[in-house]
Amino acid sequence: MAGTDDLVAAAEGLGDKLAKARDSVAKRFIGQDQVTDLVLTTLLAGGHGLLVGLPGLGKTRLVETLATVMGLSGRRVQFTPDLMPADILGSEVLETAADGTKAFRFLPGPIFCQLLMADEINRASPRTQSALLQAMQEHEVTIAGVHHKLPRPFHVLATQNPIEQEGTYPLPEAQLDRFLLQIDVPYPARDAEREILLATTGASDAASEAIFDETSLMHAQSLIRRMPVGEQIVELILDVVRSFRPDSDEAHALVKDAVSWGPGPRAAQALMLTVRARALLTGRLAPSAEDVEALTIPVLGHRMALSYGARASGQTLHGLIGQVLDDLRGRKEAA
Repeated sequence: MAGTDDLVAAAEGLGDKLAKARDSVAKRFIGQDQVTDLVLTTLLAGGHGLLVGLPGLGKTRLVETLATVMGLSGRRVQFTPDLMPADILGSEVLETAADGTKAFRFLPGPIFCQLLMADEINRASPRTQSALLQAMQEHEVTIAGVHHKLPRPFHVLATQNPIEQEGTYPLPEAQLDRFLLQIDVPYPARDAEREILLATTGASDAASEAIFDETSLMHAQSLIRRMPVGEQIVELILDVVRSFRPDSDEAHALVKDAVSWGPGPRAAQALMLTVRARALLTGRLAPSAEDVEALTIPVLGHRMALSYGARASGQTLHGLIGQVLDDLRGRKEAA
């Protein structure tokens, strides 16, 4: 009982701190509360996020603000077609000492930080994109056969333009699967855009303050993993993920012909973690079915693909996911 009381007290304290963090981010990233919550969910769950949106919507500003608010050392890499893996990871150089002896010394690249912004990640070649795979999964990089640990915590927030595809390289499925959430950044509402105009075109710009530091963020990530998840929510997560696998016996009827490949177990793991984080962000100590539904598109949308026939008929992944969720909800209510 004492352990449960401690967990509740810690979760409530973290909830208050998260509310302050949201307010601090909102001073500079205005009118995009849902995007802010999804990115905070990503960090709380210990994962990486892919921000997809048109230029000028504040993606870079958001990442820079988050580095300040979460107390993390942040770096930015602009991905271009001529960017090489060594430009991100670092490289070994041959140095000559004063006595004439020569030895290799490792010069760490910008990936050795706590919050890496990979700007326009799909503009780099597949070879360079793959340089992030080991770092994102194992939190280390291997250079010339030597393993180098990355700082903890370590997060990648990558950006991507959804419409300009000339000179870009689509992210491979293995790379996409490393991102905990894909976060779509929409245009702001009219009132929000008015507020943006007034806040960003004056003599001074709003400043955010540090609410977390690396220790408190890692403590929060550990707390998220200790939060209880009800058996019904676990079963719902399994129902949702397994419904979108076209070759599975549990595939939904709408999915069998509409989806080429579906989400793997990493998607279920992502839902299990992120529903806890979302619950805490909204002031609750246990996740609900609403959390699962709200996070299904950000978790699954980049982990599956429509078939050629479905695309030709005008179907979209978001629409298909919505239809399947509606049907699953109806079945639960009927039962």
